[in-house]
Amino acid sequence: MTSVQAGPRRAARPRIGLFGLFGSGNIGNDGSLEAMLAYIRATFPRAEVEVLCPGPKRVKAAFGVASVPVRWYIRHADGASGFGAIALKTVGKIADPFRIAAWVRRQDVIIVPGTGILEATLPLRPWGTPYELLSVCASGRLFRTKVALVSVGSNPVKQRLTRGVIAAAARLANYRTYRDAQSRDALRRCGVDTSRDRLYPDIAFALPEPSSASRDVATEGRTVGVGVMAYFGGNDDRRHASEMHLAYTDKMKTFVRWLVETGHPVRLFTGDDVDASVVQEIVADLEAHRPDLDPSWFVAEPVSSLTNLMRQMASVDMVVATRYHNVVCALKLGKPTVSIGYSGKNDALMADCGLSDFCQSARSLDIDKLIEQFTEMECRSGELVRAAAERRKQYAQRIDEQFSILSALIRPDGEVKGRARGAHRAGSEMSRTTL
Repeated sequence: MTSVQAGPRRAARPRIGLFGLFGSGNIGNDGSLEAMLAYIRATFPRAEVEVLCPGPKRVKAAFGVASVPVRWYIRHADGASGFGAIALKTVGKIADPFRIAAWVRRQDVIIVPGTGILEATLPLRPWGTPYELLSVCASGRLFRTKVALVSVGSNPVKQRLTRGVIAAAARLANYRTYRDAQSRDALRRCGVDTSRDRLYPDIAFALPEPSSASRDVATEGRTVGVGVMAYFGGNDDRRHASEMHLAYTDKMKTFVRWLVETGHPVRLFTGDDVDASVVQEIVADLEAHRPDLDPSWFVAEPVSSLTNLMRQMASVDMVVATRYHNVVCALKLGKPTVSIGYSGKNDALMADCGLSDFCQSARSLDIDKLIEQFTEMECRSGELVRAAAERRKQYAQRIDEQFSILSALIRPDGEVKGRARGAHRAGSEMSRTTL
């Protein structure tokens, strides 16, 4: 990998571009952006930051940062349908690489903060996000703008074209780190040299914890947070998506009913706009089976960000969740957690926290086993909380280490502020081996 020397303009006021699937309704992705923005603003307060993403209006409204659409079609899609929509999308696909190149050229450094940007765990086409990431990384090489993939996720991809585009993009990045070993291994199997790439925790762990939380369920039972998902399988499950969604939703209804019947108040969580329909189904099912149940026993409020999610999650005693960043937030808060994962990243995170016995797959969810896992978790809750606290300390140290490396990448002259200053020298030394 090559490096680029900073000029006077960059040293004085770095221009930092952030790219990712932001502003599209997924609070996990937006949480990664929020964590990176907090680091940049604390360490480089004079930096000029601009975000390239699918939902620029939402990003600007939520974070007050300049944002531009990654797709030309986004600005021209209103009212388009049929042949007109197809024509606009075709024009957009031709124009987008040039627009992206112009955006990259304006930046000194491009950072892709977290998310599963190299994954195909959910339905994905090669000409979508992989194509856009390749355009970013190729333009970075062309204009000598460094591109950093920071604590990103990846997984084995069966579709040859999608796999090839993702691998090509990763090879062109100047800096790569992954949130787990399986992500690094997936890129290695795609032919990418990952021998110098490192592992760091998901950067959502850098978000601040809520200062306090009040109990919002006036009951004596231990409250359980249940994170649900509009689950339709993965990239290879398109033909069976509806059946998989129905099976998962029905099983989650059964589990929530069991929780209530055994004296556990429930708070429902989501992680994406599309999950709201599953929450509505579960609430309707519970009301139908228990019309006499006090409404305080099941709470379902909208979640707008990971910070908001953690505020709600802080009021529960235990968590059972499907969305990856629901699990991240639960572990960050030290909650005893069961993961019903939709990809290997859930299992990898839980294993790293010593919780492999508390994992299941959403694809083959077994309710009897889930009840057994939950019961064991409840009995061992004190032990699990203590173990989670120690792991959080280790994650905090590793996150600070990576931010120090990024500081050296953004400003090699050594002038950094805030949290990264103390470890800047170590970060500078490490950056010479990873870039």
